[in-house]
Amino acid sequence: MVAAAEFELFCSVIRKDRLKARYATPWNPYEIALLFCMERARERLLALGQKGRRVHVVFESRGKPEDAALDAAFRRIAANAGGWGFKQADFSLLEWEPLILPKRVNSSGLQLADLAARPVGLHCLRPDQPNRAFEILRPKLRALKDFP
Repeated sequence: MVAAAEFELFCSVIRKDRLKARYATPWNPYEIALLFCMERARERLLALGQKGRRVHVVFESRGKPEDAALDAAFRRIAANAGGWGFKQADFSLLEWEPLILPKRVNSSGLQLADLAARPVGLHCLRPDQPNRAFEILRPKLRALKDFP
């Protein structure tokens, strides 16, 4: 079913141990992953002629404090106010809108994200280990950032 479904994946794996060892920074690894994925999604959407269009990005709710932090990070990036990173993508070319939804909405997009997360993470952590689930996802993968 996943192989036949029409969707694209933009994934980011942040190796927290390497991040901490390599950079003396207070950067939040989840915010870094969000930035990387938004950069790749932005590139793809602009290539598809979506400049100026509204982009809904769906997140699974994790509780009020976590949701508020995610919303703030998302809006900072979308407003070009991140102030960090290797390249500075202009996110204002699209109208970004976060949707933070509880798991009970049973979103097919959130279900696919859940199904993809572990195989993609394992592929990065153990690239020589057989990973049938990742091989099914590979054709859907538009971007995979393994950092650092």
